[in-house]
Amino acid sequence: MPKKRSPSTVVTLERHRQRFDEFKGELQQLEFFCKGTVLRRMMRCGKPQCACQKDPAKRHGPYFQWTYNVNGKTVTVKLTAETAPLYQAAARQYRKLKASLHRLERLSATALRQEARFIQSARRRT
Repeated sequence: MPKKRSPSTVVTLERHRQRFDEFKGELQQLEFFCKGTVLRRMMRCGKPQCACQKDPAKRHGPYFQWTYNVNGKTVTVKLTAETAPLYQAAARQYRKLKASLHRLERLSATALRQEARFIQSARRRT
């Protein structure tokens, strides 16, 4: 005969379920995302007499680049000043996605450990 769960176990598991549902809701709020980083760069040119060689305030730019990693290789894509904010927002969304998944994973592990303990204690008592 299976053992009934104690009220505190039921309450705790229900609390975990509610938090899990909240975290899943965060995933539904996400927009388009991409991994990587958007860089704003001020560059020096190759002309030795150009002012950019001596004064960092006079460097050329800004130039925008999106960098990400594929199979251990860094990929760099040049962006325009108009498209850079789009990729910056997408990179922020990717970080939110990873944080949400990490929270879901931790919560799932906690709930599963609690379930496993309950099952093991019920088995020992039978």
